[in-house]
Amino acid sequence: MLGRLRGLFDRGAQQPTEKMICGLGNPGPSYANTRHNAGFRVVAGIAAAKGIKDAAWTTNRGLARFCAADVEGAAVALVQPLTFMNLSGQAVRPLLRRFNLAAADLLVVHDDLDLPFGAIRMRAEGSAGGHRGVQSIIDELGTREFTRLRIGVGRPPEGEDAVAYVLGLVSWDLRQQWDDVLDQAAVAAQAWVSLGLDAAMNRFNTNGR
Repeated sequence: MLGRLRGLFDRGAQQPTEKMICGLGNPGPSYANTRHNAGFRVVAGIAAAKGIKDAAWTTNRGLARFCAADVEGAAVALVQPLTFMNLSGQAVRPLLRRFNLAAADLLVVHDDLDLPFGAIRMRAEGSAGGHRGVQSIIDELGTREFTRLRIGVGRPPEGEDAVAYVLGLVSWDLRQQWDDVLDQAAVAAQAWVSLGLDAAMNRFNTNGR
C-alpha cells in the first residue's frame, strides 16, 4: 500500500494526490514538544497511526519533509515545513505546485493563542490572526482560502512573553490532556479529507477547558 502511495507522488503517476495536510512548527529536537509545534505533532501522529516509518518521508529541496498517506482511499500528502515557522509559505507553495493542488485542497494545522487551551477549531478561511506561519502561507499563496485547524494553547500568564510561551513546554499537569487534544486533532484532520469541511467542523470543533 505505501509503495503504491509513494508512486502517486511521482510526476508521471496516473492517480493524483488529492489533499495536503501541513502541520506548522519548527524543525529540530529543541522545538519538538513545544506549544508552537502542535501542527508538527498532529501530522506525525497521523503518519504513526498509518504505520508510516521515517524511511517513507522525503524532503523537497530542503524546504519541507513529506510523506504519503492513505486516508479512506484518498492519497494525502503529510507535510512538515523545514523553513522555520515564519517562512512556512516558502515550503507550502512549491509542494502545492508539485502535486497540482489548489489552496482549497490544503489543511494547515497550527497552534493558536486566541483559543482556550485544548480547544480545536476548524474553519475554511480567514486572517492569520497574528500567527506568522499562517501569514507566510497567505503571502506566498496570495489567498486566505485554505482550511485551518487551530489548536488552542491559551494566553500566557500575565507578564510572560508570548513568544517564550509558545516556544515553551506544556506543564506536566496538563501534558496528558495536551496529548489527547493532539490525538483528537489528528482524527479531525483526517475527517476533513474523508467527510468534508462542514461535517468535520460539526463533529470536532470544541471549546477547550
